[in-house]
Amino acid sequence: MTEAAPCSGQPEEETGPAEAVDLTREDRESLEEAEAEARPVSYSGTDFDVEGIVRRLKRGDIVIPRFGDESVEIETDRFQRSFVWRRPQMDRFIESLLLEYPIPGIILVQQLDKRYLVLDGQQRLNTLAEFYRGMHREREFSLVNVADRFKGLTYETLPPELRRTLNNTFIQATIVKTDGSAGSLDAIYQVFERLNSGGTQLTPHEIRVALYAGGFIGLLGQLNDQPAWRKLYGNKSPRLRDQELVLRTLALYVSAATYRRPLKTFLNDFVGEYREITKFPVDRIVQQFETAARLLEAGPGRRALRWAGNRAVNAALAEAVFVGLMRRLDLGGTEPTPEAVAAAVERFQGDERLANAVTRATADEESVRTRLAITTREFASI
Repeated sequence: MTEAAPCSGQPEEETGPAEAVDLTREDRESLEEAEAEARPVSYSGTDFDVEGIVRRLKRGDIVIPRFGDESVEIETDRFQRSFVWRRPQMDRFIESLLLEYPIPGIILVQQLDKRYLVLDGQQRLNTLAEFYRGMHREREFSLVNVADRFKGLTYETLPPELRRTLNNTFIQATIVKTDGSAGSLDAIYQVFERLNSGGTQLTPHEIRVALYAGGFIGLLGQLNDQPAWRKLYGNKSPRLRDQELVLRTLALYVSAATYRRPLKTFLNDFVGEYREITKFPVDRIVQQFETAARLLEAGPGRRALRWAGNRAVNAALAEAVFVGLMRRLDLGGTEPTPEAVAAAVERFQGDERLANAVTRATADEESVRTRLAITTREFASI
């Protein structure tokens, strides 16, 4: 999807400009790993005229979700990232419509409330909305990177025949239907993975956040903003890898006994089970996560989440450290001191078995069991 894994535990890049575009090797491996079961979907086709699409966008009948949208009314919100087409791409898309060239169709998800959410086609629909509005980034949207006869035109200054051509152009739409169930959302997740190609691919967690929006995704955002966690992890990840790591931690803390590859399916199932959060022990989990983050930040600090002095967060190590310490807190008694936590981290970071479990085949069941057992044992001793 040019318009637009859990990664394994290999070291994760520090956040930076390149992260906003590129997938890591672990992201790609996760996207490409096959699920144990492929589910069918229900879909149909229809055509929308361009003027009708823009009208529906204005009314909110077609929704282009974005990350950071906290509306729980949108069943698949927090979906598409920020607008990424450059002006030449936008201009040439409008020019293609004026020239009546064929263009790709769009894919929409029909919600239970009958609104359509954009699964594929964000850039095209955003371009149409902005051209009709006449503004892009608070500047006049007049065509520049086009043939001479179109240069300088805005929607308002289009000659009548060109405006009719644009308004009456039909765009094919595939409508994928969901009943809101876990099986239905999992099927749509698999559809999107197969569409997710090109220069600005979404990561597995970006897809997950889109399709499993609800109270639990909101909780992940809350914990990802926790001050001690932010000091441990570093700058926020524009690709949501920090939020995915919080999810991995919670999923393994609660459901490690049921873990099976592929990791992305394990996480999807976990989010699906607790999507509306009513069955999730929020208060206890938040307290344990925040206490663990505070002790780690005050004790070993950032090195607790990084292997062998590496600058990058090691996701497999980080989840194991948090799960092990949260399990220790479950034992009760006197809260361990930051110094005791730092000493435990120092001990297990010298364990050769842990080294293998956080750097090789980290999504394998045996690797997950090994690293959780090591950190749990060491923290239980303090």
